[in-house]
Amino acid sequence: MIIAGLILAAAAAAFHVFIFALESLKWTEPSTRKVFGVASEADAETMKALAFNQGFYNLFLALTAFLGVGMYIVGATTVGLTLVFAGTGMMLAAALVLILSDRSKARAATMQGTLPLLAVIATAIGVAIG
Repeated sequence: MIIAGLILAAAAAAFHVFIFALESLKWTEPSTRKVFGVASEADAETMKALAFNQGFYNLFLALTAFLGVGMYIVGATTVGLTLVFAGTGMMLAAALVLILSDRSKARAATMQGTLPLLAVIATAIGVAIG
């Protein structure tokens, strides 16, 4: 079950790298504005610095989870599991903050939080059953 959790953690991390790319590298592009519901290019320009910063938060969460998976694979299991739980747990917490702060963002929160939730559950079960 730990292997399933690690695969889900890596998938969650990959998705958060994708979010990073949208927020930090492609924010003003029409397709990205559509994803985030930003109607005008002027609004996107106004929000660009905030999106850039937020994208890096997503990248750092992804790197934490990826590093955890890697550490587990090379045999540093305690460090690896700690980083996997930290990275995916914070991803899940961010999804909860999103939906609790704005119910209209339920779809985005679900997309952002499902893989981390599944990773946390599968990894915890794997740890519990040894």
